[in-house]
Amino acid sequence: MIRDEHDRNNWVDCAKAIGIVLVVYGHVMRGLFNAGFEVSEHYVLIDSIIYSFHMPLFFFLSGLFFYRSLEKRKGVNLMFNKLDTILYPYIIWSIAQGFIEASLSNYTNGNVTFTQVLSLWEPRAQFWFLYALFLVFIVSTFIFTFLSGKHALAVFFVSCGVYISAPLLLDSSTLLFIANNMVYFSLGVVFSSYELSKNLDSLKSLLLTMITFLLSQYLFHFALGKHYTDQGAESLYVAVVSIIFVVSLSISISRKNVKLVTLIGSSSMAIYLMHIVAGSGARVLLGKGLGIQDTNAHLLVGCLAGLLLPLVAVKAFNLIGFPYAFSAPISRWFELFQRQFVKLARIH
Repeated sequence: MIRDEHDRNNWVDCAKAIGIVLVVYGHVMRGLFNAGFEVSEHYVLIDSIIYSFHMPLFFFLSGLFFYRSLEKRKGVNLMFNKLDTILYPYIIWSIAQGFIEASLSNYTNGNVTFTQVLSLWEPRAQFWFLYALFLVFIVSTFIFTFLSGKHALAVFFVSCGVYISAPLLLDSSTLLFIANNMVYFSLGVVFSSYELSKNLDSLKSLLLTMITFLLSQYLFHFALGKHYTDQGAESLYVAVVSIIFVVSLSISISRKNVKLVTLIGSSSMAIYLMHIVAGSGARVLLGKGLGIQDTNAHLLVGCLAGLLLPLVAVKAFNLIGFPYAFSAPISRWFELFQRQFVKLARIH
C-alpha cells in the first residue's frame, strides 16, 4: 500500500516523468515529420495514441493537489500563487522561445512573426497548456469556493457532459480550453478526494489497467477508426482509462525509487518549457551542421537533448543563484507595492 505523503508525491513524479517523456518524443517526431524526414509508416497511429492521453494526464496531475491547496490558501491567495507559478513562466518563456524561433526561422520549420510572439492572449506552441491550466484553475477555484470536496464527483460528471458537447456548442478558443481540459483536472480532484490511487497499488491492478488501456486504444483507433482529434465520449473514455493505467504504472515504478525518473518528473515544468528549443536546436545542429539525415539518430539525439539540456539549465540557474527562471513572487511584489501605495496615499 501507499504508506505516506512522500510515497504519494513520488508516484506523482513518476507519472510526470512518463508524461514529459511522451511530450518530448511526440514533439521531436512531429518536428522530424514537418522537416521532411522519412518516418515510420505507423507515425500517425503512434502520434494519435500519445496525444490521446499525455496532456490530459498533466491536467489530471494538476488537479490532484488542487483542493488541498484551496483549503490551505483560500481562493484569492491560491490565484495569486498561480500568477507566480503558471502565468509568469507562460509569459516569460512564450516570449523567450518566440523570439528565438522568429530570429532563426530561416533555419527551422517555424514561420513565426514577432507579432505572433507578443500576442500572448493567443497561446502558441506548447505554451497553450499553461494558458489553459491557468483558466482551469480560475474556474475550479470559483466552483470549489462554493462546493466542498465531496462534490468533486458531481463536478467531474458535469465536466464530462461539457467536454462531450463542447465541439457542438462552443466556438470560443478560451471556452474550449476550459471545456476540453476541466474534465481531467476535476478527475484529479476526485482521485485525491476519494484517495482512489490506493486501489491501484498492486500487480493485479497494474495488469488489469494495462489490458484495459491496450483494449481501449485498439477499439478507438482500429475498431472505430478514430483519431485523437475526434472529440467525444470515446476519446474521453480512452483518455481516462489511459490515465488510470499511468497512475498504476507510476505507483509500481515508484517502489523502485529510480532517481533519474524522479528527477525528470520533478523537473517536468522546466523540461516542458525548454524542450522545443533544445530538440529543434539538436535537429538543426545534426542536419545543417553535421549533415546527418538519419531519422533514428535525429530522434534519439532530439529526445535526449529535449530531456537532458533543460536539466542542465536548471542546474546552471541554481548555481548562479537565479531563482526566477520558472516562477517569481509576483503576488508578493504586488502586495508590497500595494502597501507602499497605501502609505503614500495616507501621507498625501
